[in-house]
Amino acid sequence: MLHLYIVDQLSSVINQISLLEITYIVASILFIFGLKMLSHPLTARRGNILAACGMAAAIVATILWHQKEGKHIGNIPWILGAIVIGTIIGWTIAKKVKMTAMPQLVSFFNGMGGAAAALISMMEFPHVSPELIAEKGMSNGHVLAILLGLMIGTVSWAGSMIAYGKLDGWIGDLRIKWMKYVNLTILAVLIGFIVFIMTRNVPSTSELTPYIYIMFAVAVVYGVLFVMPIGGADMPVVISLLNSFTGVAAAMGGFLYNNQAMLTGGILVGSAGTILTILMCRAMNRSLLNVIVGVFGGGGQAAGAVAGSIKEITLSDAAVLLSYSKKVVIVPGYGLAVAQAQHICHELDKLLDEKGVEVKYAIHPVAGRMPGHMNVLLAEADVPYEQLIESDEINPDLPNTDVLVVIGANDVVNPAAEDDPSSPIYGMPIVRAREAKNIIVMKRGMGKGYAAIENMLFFNDKTRMLFGDAKCRN
Repeated sequence: MLHLYIVDQLSSVINQISLLEITYIVASILFIFGLKMLSHPLTARRGNILAACGMAAAIVATILWHQKEGKHIGNIPWILGAIVIGTIIGWTIAKKVKMTAMPQLVSFFNGMGGAAAALISMMEFPHVSPELIAEKGMSNGHVLAILLGLMIGTVSWAGSMIAYGKLDGWIGDLRIKWMKYVNLTILAVLIGFIVFIMTRNVPSTSELTPYIYIMFAVAVVYGVLFVMPIGGADMPVVISLLNSFTGVAAAMGGFLYNNQAMLTGGILVGSAGTILTILMCRAMNRSLLNVIVGVFGGGGQAAGAVAGSIKEITLSDAAVLLSYSKKVVIVPGYGLAVAQAQHICHELDKLLDEKGVEVKYAIHPVAGRMPGHMNVLLAEADVPYEQLIESDEINPDLPNTDVLVVIGANDVVNPAAEDDPSSPIYGMPIVRAREAKNIIVMKRGMGKGYAAIENMLFFNDKTRMLFGDAKCRN
């Protein structure tokens, strides 16, 4: 009899759960497994596809089965048309973008997510139920979710667009000493708007709708000014932070529509972005507040004067030095990405491997223009994941390294981070390249890195400069 009772109870529970809710649960599970698989290059592609399938299932289920006040979703042709147009545009952009421009693409797509969340809030505010307001007033969770979604989504959109421009090189830094006070004031105004709206005693939201548009405009200004002062070397942190903002804004939409898939996706993006932001800050030995109000990168100057001279090495001498080595470490940087040299670099390490040389890649967490940029570039060239070693793990082994090859990296190997307290990158953990027995630096010229300071590694007695295009075979 007990088993019949259990079956009866399970049947009752299942009958109470709609097919839409089951689909949302399945989609949420796919999101979680997809995110987990993104943690390893060998499974990242499948994880991405898995999460995309979850999102597709949630969208289809919402269109087919979602009901509000007994009515199904309308305007289906417009929805399908928007999906088709968006898919074509997104697919075309993603297929044509170069790997060097991937950070810009991430910023742009992230901004679109923030804009969508903000538009949802602006559209939903006038439709807050008068019955809900009569029962609980404006200070209810529904209104709070709308206002937070509007503020956070707008800041994410505006900030991401500025980050896109800065990464693409057509927007510079705006460095004004009192800018942080202006930003804090604007943030206080935004919070004031939320408090003001939620404490009004009104029968409906129509009287407060104008304040929503003013709040949107103020949030746009804050999003722009929030990112403008941040130096280029901090952009990986900014991208992660803005990504977490978009996730939180999307989660607010999940609360509004009681959509478990939207809520789960937003929470995952928000939490993952926050964790990644914290990890990036630790990688640079800085606090998040210091990143937001600081002046790291894009214009700082090292205090110490340049002493010594550079020494060049010919291509043939570099080949001989590498061939007779037992252990070689390659430090890739953004210059490698610009030269599209990841495939040629992998050919080099395969040639050395055939000669019995052990080759590894030292990957600094903030190398490139976004988190994981170097890992993606090298994975594209089929470099085995086992050869990619984090900088803090490979540093102890550098004194035993015969040759360290720096390809297009600069700030992440700059000794000023450890030696010069006046340097804007002081305290940032680096790849301790100077501890290797021999150092070869491949660069187009003597240009400075993203932090715009001189790199004393270039003047080290063990360093030899190999000038030219990293992609050139000869």
